[in-house]
Amino acid sequence: MGIKIGDKIRFLNSVGGGIVTKYKGKDSVWVEDQDGFEVPIFIHECVVVGEQDTFMPKNPYAKQKAEEKANDPIIQPRQTVQVASTYKPEETKEGDRMNVWLAYLPTDPKALSQSKYEAYFINESNYYLYFNYMTRANNSYTLRCSGTVEPNTKIFLEEFGKESLNDLEQVCVQLIAFKKDKPFALKNPASIEIRLDTVKFYKVHSFRENDFFEEDALIYPLIRQDVPEKQTLVSVEKLKEAMFEKVALDRQPAHALKKKSSAPSVIEIDLHIEQLLDTTAGMSNTEIITYQLDVFHKKMKEQESQRGQKIVFIHGKGDGVLRKAIEKELRGRYKQHYFQDASFREYGFGATMVTIK
Repeated sequence: MGIKIGDKIRFLNSVGGGIVTKYKGKDSVWVEDQDGFEVPIFIHECVVVGEQDTFMPKNPYAKQKAEEKANDPIIQPRQTVQVASTYKPEETKEGDRMNVWLAYLPTDPKALSQSKYEAYFINESNYYLYFNYMTRANNSYTLRCSGTVEPNTKIFLEEFGKESLNDLEQVCVQLIAFKKDKPFALKNPASIEIRLDTVKFYKVHSFRENDFFEEDALIYPLIRQDVPEKQTLVSVEKLKEAMFEKVALDRQPAHALKKKSSAPSVIEIDLHIEQLLDTTAGMSNTEIITYQLDVFHKKMKEQESQRGQKIVFIHGKGDGVLRKAIEKELRGRYKQHYFQDASFREYGFGATMVTIK
């Protein structure tokens, strides 16, 4: 779809939008926001929205200004720009393993009781994704949004109010991955159902710092490292089956029951320097990182014989220096062990979990 002067657009890679006032070359446009400031933005990072969209207050003078600039003889814009012909997605080294997320942001985090919310689909992979975003009520599904999201980007899905939260308790997303104009490894189509805790939408601390937005957001994973999230919705039939199994188990004689071996508990190691030392006076940044890595190595050595033991190293998000240093050691000295990002719900995006092999 083309973007024309005077169109009302929304930014795909950040919250906000405005009115298109003029073109900047073939790939970019100038957009006037609600405060009257003009900013340049790539065309492929914009989406045209209708007048009913409420993501920003309507500026009654924006269209008039846009028309004045369109008639300026110095500015000779093209009337229509085709996005697909100018945009070539960039691939990343890690992007051939799919990571897909849903994100929810309040439009007014300072007035959460009256705020509406925006939903975004995040594609952290080198694949184009065709998606269906749906909600479920009983055994029926309602399509809320569908389309194609480009590699390593995010796309706006919808804006909704608190009156719609009950409809969002059960969300289903279907995905088909592909690449354009080049060979690619086949990914299985996915259909993921998750249950949203709608109570979190009323709590400010539910919206946390993240890697995808400048604003705090509530993030739900759909696919991590090519693995879809497990089904969280339990059908009535499965509940009945589990109840019957429990009844049958209760009727067995006591000597027939076998005690299950408990899995090793997760060890948490907080590598924040203030948790390791009373003071860092006189220490350089290099000395601090070295001390933190020494603690990391010590704990890995202590647990090297405990197969299956999980260790969560809490390093924080920060500028990523400690995280990169730990990952380098895990890929080198400890490459026989498995590691991944720890649960973002418990640790945000600032922890790595290692499983001893």
